[in-house]
Amino acid sequence: MKRAGIPTEEFIYSGHTACPGCGALLVARYLLKVLGKNTIMNIPACCFAAIPGTFPDTCLGIPLLYNAFETTAATASGVEAALKIKGKKEKINVVGFAGDGGTADIGIQALSGAIERGHEIIYVCYDNEAYMNTGMQTSSLTPKGATTTTNPLGKKGGWRTRNKKNMMDIVAAHDIPYAATVNPSYPMDFVKKIEKAKNTKGTSYIHAYSVCPTGWRYQPELGLELGRLATETGLFPLYEFENGRYIINYKKKTKEVLEYYKLQGRFRHLSEDFIKEVQEYIDKEWQKLLVKEECSNR
Repeated sequence: MKRAGIPTEEFIYSGHTACPGCGALLVARYLLKVLGKNTIMNIPACCFAAIPGTFPDTCLGIPLLYNAFETTAATASGVEAALKIKGKKEKINVVGFAGDGGTADIGIQALSGAIERGHEIIYVCYDNEAYMNTGMQTSSLTPKGATTTTNPLGKKGGWRTRNKKNMMDIVAAHDIPYAATVNPSYPMDFVKKIEKAKNTKGTSYIHAYSVCPTGWRYQPELGLELGRLATETGLFPLYEFENGRYIINYKKKTKEVLEYYKLQGRFRHLSEDFIKEVQEYIDKEWQKLLVKEECSNR
């Protein structure tokens, strides 16, 4: 059954160990609602390796495999190949589910190889913008200006000074059949894109916005509001890359980045000049995305 277009059957049960307000749990919940019981998921060392529970207990209603940090895409590729060899005729969704560090840093080589070989898997990066499981260390997807335990605030700065790696552009450069950004604050858009990934021939990449109250230092009840602000400011635009075409799904860029920053402790130190610099970068990237959409749809 579906309620307002969202399947009602649950595959994440009580007993998980997620922090209150965990974004990764909500990403996984929506994901599995769409994919259903015929799904095999594998995960590396990350927050979600601990969330389902300690072996032999689990809160997930699907088969779950654990893999080495760098091998999420390789493991999913192996599962997909094994299912083919066994002659499975029914559709089984194979999902690699990893954090930003395990995707953009440690696991990027395996992801590149899986896309190049065309394995029929869904790779989901839940992006909470740091290595949150191991102590909130900086990853290449930590945003400019944020503080982490490896970019601590000091008398002369110390916070992250580089912009996030653009994983959507990286996978698009592989000519991937389907890639999309999703945000749990926009559930209908989320569900539609997972349905597309589910029915795509070849590799699909999903980049999911994943709030983290523990690492970002905000009140847990503000998670969905932060998600909406991330998209409304243009920090996390919702769009797809499908068969070589960029498609922007939400064009109401109406908010300033300051509204997003002021709710989080990891940005509390930033000056007006620094925030202005970030705003200019966001505006520039937004214009570039608009051009990509226009040019790829001619």
